[in-house]
Amino acid sequence: MARVCSITGKRPLAGNNVSHAHNKTRRRQLPNLQRKRIYVPELGRFVRIRLSARALRTVSRKGLLAVLRSEGLTLRDVVC
Repeated sequence: MARVCSITGKRPLAGNNVSHAHNKTRRRQLPNLQRKRIYVPELGRFVRIRLSARALRTVSRKGLLAVLRSEGLTLRDVVC
């Protein structure tokens, strides 16, 4: 399964670890993805979704369907 947030589309970033001697080795910064069960009151059921912690804060503030509408997504696009 790809490490991608289903709402925001956040993906891993690539960069360098830089030592004190200025040696560079490649590294990845992974998004903070969580698998959550979110209750959707409009549908009266729970939905399992994989999203970043930032998106989870937005969903808890606005509601899942409102966030999906603003991103141009449907519930079918994000359900695991």
